[in-house]
Amino acid sequence: MTRYDRRFWFLAAGLSATAGYVDAIGFLRLGGFFVSFMSGNSTRFAVGAVTDAHVAYVAGALIAGFAAGVAGGTWLSVRHGGGRLPVSLLLMGALLALAAASDGRSPAMATSLMMAAAMGAANTIFQRDGEVSIGVTYMTGTLVKFVQRLTAALMGGGPRWAWLPYALLWMGLVAGACGGAAVYGAVGTAGVWLAVAAVALLAGYARAIGRPHAP
Repeated sequence: MTRYDRRFWFLAAGLSATAGYVDAIGFLRLGGFFVSFMSGNSTRFAVGAVTDAHVAYVAGALIAGFAAGVAGGTWLSVRHGGGRLPVSLLLMGALLALAAASDGRSPAMATSLMMAAAMGAANTIFQRDGEVSIGVTYMTGTLVKFVQRLTAALMGGGPRWAWLPYALLWMGLVAGACGGAAVYGAVGTAGVWLAVAAVALLAGYARAIGRPHAP
């Protein structure tokens, strides 16, 4: 993440906050499953495969939805990735809009799968040499890098502020999740419309600063 210009740090943090917001809504809606945190769903799938087939079904379906979003975002980036605006960001917004619009009109699982697919697409926005360079929904590695860089800075063995972008990414997700939990308590899944609005704002910002790139 430190390879990117600082303008892109804020785009990544905004995406992370949006992902945290959506994940909190999905978590509360699904009663303990995730639409962005696939490590958690993988554990739930494995445990469910042994103890509860329904748990395995829900977790497995969400993993498949997330993977479909990654595949779609990757395909669009390869085929139509030459403009200033990351096409994966447009896919993320479209999927969230479909999820919000389908709430109450489609099976509950269909809405959740679209949310998971949107989160998969979000992770394909930052790429370098065909590989994801910033994952905006999986925070374990980000937290490790944050603590490593901070420890090195405090010991005088590394750049003073190298920990900051990782802190922004992690804190963005936490803050977004707090917001998602609060909004879900007030309006339920309709709160996903706020995530759609956030993606629209981020798309405007992304268009203004140009495509994410790193040396």
